Amino acid sequence: MVLKKKRGDFDVLIDRGLEVPMRDGTILRADTWRPDAQGTFPVLIERTPYDKRGSSESNLGAGDFYASHGYVVVIQDVRGRFESEGEFYPFRDDGDGENKDGYDTIQWAAEQPWSNGKIGTIGGSYSGATQYRMLSTQPPNLVAGFARQSSADYYDEWVYRGGAFEHGFNTMWTLKHTATNARKLAPKGLEDEFYECLNREADDYAKWLENLPISPLSPVKSLHQWYVDWLNHPNQDEFWHEFSNARSYDRVTVPIHHFGSWYDCFLAGTLRNYVGMREKAATRHARMGQRLTIGPWVHDPAPADMRKSGDVDFGEQAILGWFETRLRWFDHWLKGVDNGVDTDKPVKLFTMGINKWREFDEWPPHQAILTPFYFSDGSAKSSSSLNDGILRSEKPDQFGEVFDEYKSDPYNPIRSFGGGHLGDNNGPRDQVNYEKRVLTYTTEILRDPIDVTGPVKAVLYASSSALDTDWVVRISDVHPDGKSMLICDGILRSRFHESFENPTTLVPHMPTAFEVDLWATSHVFMPGHRLRVAVTSSGFPRWDRNWHTGKNNALETSGIVALNRIYRDSIRPSHVLLPLL
Repeated sequence: MVLKKKRGDFDVLIDRGLEVPMRDGTILRADTWRPDAQGTFPVLIERTPYDKRGSSESNLGAGDFYASHGYVVVIQDVRGRFESEGEFYPFRDDGDGENKDGYDTIQWAAEQPWSNGKIGTIGGSYSGATQYRMLSTQPPNLVAGFARQSSADYYDEWVYRGGAFEHGFNTMWTLKHTATNARKLAPKGLEDEFYECLNREADDYAKWLENLPISPLSPVKSLHQWYVDWLNHPNQDEFWHEFSNARSYDRVTVPIHHFGSWYDCFLAGTLRNYVGMREKAATRHARMGQRLTIGPWVHDPAPADMRKSGDVDFGEQAILGWFETRLRWFDHWLKGVDNGVDTDKPVKLFTMGINKWREFDEWPPHQAILTPFYFSDGSAKSSSSLNDGILRSEKPDQFGEVFDEYKSDPYNPIRSFGGGHLGDNNGPRDQVNYEKRVLTYTTEILRDPIDVTGPVKAVLYASSSALDTDWVVRISDVHPDGKSMLICDGILRSRFHESFENPTTLVPHMPTAFEVDLWATSHVFMPGHRLRVAVTSSGFPRWDRNWHTGKNNALETSGIVALNRIYRDSIRPSHVLLPLL
């Protein structure tokens, strides 16, 4: 990947370690890049837990680039990280709680002698979270933001998905970012020893993905409480309330560009934040100023400069220019440049399959019609899966209990490969070697294209011999050469099928309706290809094992093998709902 950026006209001055006081007296520290010129300038702020000298924006050279174009750039260590004082507890102090570190930082920047009082925010992932969390506090000097690939709800997208723990991402993330903070967390005199030990364990994080029980995580259990807290709250209970952006969309007062990707672990958050703010923001100016861009990429610090994701090269047309896209946004909102940002269509999507950008007036596109494709009898003669079933647009007409069944073994789970997660082997990947132990339902060879653009879900009529199990559904594009390229997927821990707040265990062997959220996509299945749905009950280590007991899986080390059935008769017609354009 080559970053496309043209430096501006200003020389740049850099100041390191500026002290930024918070309302409780805690000092956070920041580095600044500013034009070497007289006068005041608009300010762009990133707040990061990843070290202000090694954050995504720092590593990409954002400070120098935007300062050369007439902005001051402030990159700050969040509370408790690297050179900033205080205790780090993810997300807690960045919003509208007792501490309001985002608000205080913006107002500090507005008062500096090099600032003209117009503030914008940048960054993605956790630095996107610090932006979203701060919006509810309504800093008077905040003018606009640009949030890349970040969450709306830290229960449902960051820590859990469909009630299942995002094991691969969170265990890796916890080890890695506890290790980088080890000297700050270690007992006095043991800083070097803790640093070396924790970094060794973080480098070998795959070992900890296999370790049981998941919680507590031995290398970090004496150093902080938040990982244990997350896993002690598998339900969406009161603990998670403060970590939801949705409760404060009606307090947003500024335009935000929500920038995401189809294979990002936070895709749902990008979409939900856009829709929520577009519908509920506090002012018409803020509502009309929301923008959404979704590309074909994986989670990455500079996605708009990528053409390849997973095993697929989407071509030069996938590249938008990461720095230029944001410069245009902030030039309009912070400098008043009449460059068309305010008249752009609000939604811009990259449609895979045809590999083109398309623009829409809203998300989801109103033209999309939710269309069922049913699991059916017979053989598609296209897969070496357990059943090689057929996917049809016609509802099944068979009566009685018609089903396909398989065993779900937590001691030998189906391995995850590809998809929208933050870890190894993410993005669109060939699923053929991972379909041998799952159920599949595949269409005939397509004669006409199928344009799927919008939210996707599966409706399963299913049963289990156990009190709890998982339902994992994947949709893939089967190419003429047999490759089964993953398009989107999702999971539901079955005890949450009625409520994430108040789970209920299953009645063994009783057919029950389940809805599995596959989030969304924009993909055209081309003539000569097929559309395939795969169903299984695990995706490890991306998601944690379900031990089938109905208890907190993170605290368990053993369970039972479950017999699971997927029904496909006229009364229980399992299907996927695809938004067709």
